[in-house]
Amino acid sequence: MKPTALLLPWLFKRWLLLTIIVMLLLLVGAFLSLRKPDLELWHHEAPHGEFQAKDSRGEYNLAQYRELEDGLFAQLDRYAVDLNASPQYSRFIRYIQDGQNTPARFPQNWNRTYQLVPEEIKGGVLLIHGLSDSPYSLRALGETLNRYNYWVLGLRMPGHGTAPSGLTSITWEEMALVVKLGMEHLESKLGEEPIHIIGYSTGAPLALNYALNALEETTTPAPASLVLISPAIGVSPAAALARWIIRMSHLPGLERLAWVNIQPEFDPFKYNSFTTNAGFQVHRLTRSVARRIATKTWKSPNEVLPPILVFKSTVDATVSTDAVVDRLLKNLTPYRHELVLFDINCSASKNSLLVSDPAPLTNRLVTDQTLPFSLTLITNEHQESSEVIARHKAPFSLEWSKTEKMNLAWPRGIISLSHVALPFPPEDPLYGQFPPKKEGTHFLGQIALQGERGLLKIPGDFMFRLRFNPFYSYLETRVVDWLINGSDP
Repeated sequence: MKPTALLLPWLFKRWLLLTIIVMLLLLVGAFLSLRKPDLELWHHEAPHGEFQAKDSRGEYNLAQYRELEDGLFAQLDRYAVDLNASPQYSRFIRYIQDGQNTPARFPQNWNRTYQLVPEEIKGGVLLIHGLSDSPYSLRALGETLNRYNYWVLGLRMPGHGTAPSGLTSITWEEMALVVKLGMEHLESKLGEEPIHIIGYSTGAPLALNYALNALEETTTPAPASLVLISPAIGVSPAAALARWIIRMSHLPGLERLAWVNIQPEFDPFKYNSFTTNAGFQVHRLTRSVARRIATKTWKSPNEVLPPILVFKSTVDATVSTDAVVDRLLKNLTPYRHELVLFDINCSASKNSLLVSDPAPLTNRLVTDQTLPFSLTLITNEHQESSEVIARHKAPFSLEWSKTEKMNLAWPRGIISLSHVALPFPPEDPLYGQFPPKKEGTHFLGQIALQGERGLLKIPGDFMFRLRFNPFYSYLETRVVDWLINGSDP
């Protein structure tokens, strides 16, 4: 039999199999798309002229980036006027002019890049927020550090602070360019004074990416230290499929596949909706950073990253705690870094209906003598107490070197922290423990609405998730000490 005669049936079978797979993917995509809510105006339209990689060519600086922001927010004002004229939109939508959740109700629009300049300068701090967030997420830390005479620069990442549709096309490389822009600005203002970077969630790998670049590029100002809060070092492997889902979303009728979540936008400083592209960019960024750290550990073990202080909840539905240990801290130079781990409320969880027990992870870290970094565990004083203590373990040790009373306790009804809770103090006016006394300010900290399931547009997990840190005062104190005194706990 001729080779061509054998090849044709083989090719036909492969073509048929591929066709079946594509058809199944389209059917699944259509099913998933139809199950999602309808897209609103803010899912379709974003202000034009957002920062792109080409904008950073030449002598581009922070002043120009802020001028670009002025144009974006001027467009957003007009966008809000159009929405205001439509009776279909609730007064709770953040884009409604004079609505209850408009950022204008706050003394400052924390969606924008901002600076806090002290009279006497001790150093600088660059704040990098996470995906779908805004500079508001690190506002409290920024204000505190400014009182300690640090020049604080809170950056707005491209695609953020305006409309969630801005996240359909951004890349992590564009965000990395803005981080570099911020560091260059601080260096131009501070000269030889130390500059630290604080990264929250996706801001953490962006901080690490910058620090790795600073090791390779002598012209790049190097950070004195890093503080990483709920760092996105490892995300679900399913994020790798986002590339194909994004391509399918361009087909007619499948536009909603471009969105992981489609929700009402009632939070003035954070998108409730989340794009498939945003998840894909986190996947790309975390893989790039993990690969670069592993390569540097192997090829250039004598090149060290600046000291890193990590804050993490042992329970985190967004990012992996194991990845923080295995892909980051275990690969770094010993005796320079620390993990502060917030345990679950052991006194409240002993009889609870936990889906999974986080104890194995905590036990692994407590009993591992090979860890090259310091560990601080924030945990119950004992099983029957809601009072918390801080236990410190030195690198390469099995024993607790110090136990510290914190004069803090788990609030009643709270069983763990969450990914989003760590940088927000209990008194935060938007996400805190109790509503502020000032009337007219919308409060998202503890929403307790009840009724029949399926009635509300707000998903149940939004109302259940903790949004403030009852132990924020400890986090704040440790950050200040880290910046001023170095790495000794």
